Amino acid sequence: MSQHILTHLSGADAVLGGLIRAVGPCRLEAPAECHPFQTLARAIAHQQLNGTAATTILKRLVDSCGAGVFPTPEQVLAASAASLRAAGFSFAKVAALRDLAEKTLAAVVPDAATLLELGDDEIIARLTQVRGIGRWTVEMLLVFHLGRPDVLPVDDFGVRTGFQAAYGLSSLPRPQALAAWGERWKPYRTTAAWYLWRANELKRAGTLPAPAERIRLPRIRRVRRRVKAKGSAKARRPALRSAGTSSAPLRRSGARRRSRPRRARRSRAPGSRK
Repeated sequence: MSQHILTHLSGADAVLGGLIRAVGPCRLEAPAECHPFQTLARAIAHQQLNGTAATTILKRLVDSCGAGVFPTPEQVLAASAASLRAAGFSFAKVAALRDLAEKTLAAVVPDAATLLELGDDEIIARLTQVRGIGRWTVEMLLVFHLGRPDVLPVDDFGVRTGFQAAYGLSSLPRPQALAAWGERWKPYRTTAAWYLWRANELKRAGTLPAPAERIRLPRIRRVRRRVKAKGSAKARRPALRSAGTSSAPLRRSGARRRSRPRRARRSRAPGSRK
């Protein structure tokens, strides 16, 4: 990791700078090659499962569908749903795996060479078209398999809890607020995210340094969605009348009945009194 990146982050954010000094050099390295189909298929297998269970399912897939090597998209599509279910994939994951294979053959999911030429936003837009693949999954591919330098997965629970711990916040930061704060880390937000993951480890070990300063996250207004009424009162009145119901407001149960106002008594003319 270049010292220039650490110097930039430390100068832009005093709290992050203290975390960097406590953790030491960044050890984030991307593999030499990235195979999109295999990477995303493994991600589908790991969804909502622990690592051991997912590894077992993938081994069964390799043995039954790929004859000892990771299967190709053609082999996945040729396999029956029963064989994929027997490997341990749920019905939803079978559908996702097949959709991944189809979109790989249709070049929606690019090959490794094409993937390297695309920008982050375009990769996210294309890969999230696959069933069961969300933005977070693609961001993990960008960080750990492609080594993209400016990715901040603001929806990642580990990044949010690490930020809360490192900055001494009483509650988890909202993703929008974290994204706004992270603007100062550009163009090295991937490195900043890696250090936020390490903050959780330091907290568990009891060695997390106190924040160098107290911060206030930017306030992001929540957009309230207005619920539209199914029909206005005027639109409902004709239906009520046609059903033989009065359009007068209904009297609440238990409400006291209003008495009719008394008619005013006629006053006698002066001098008519006996």
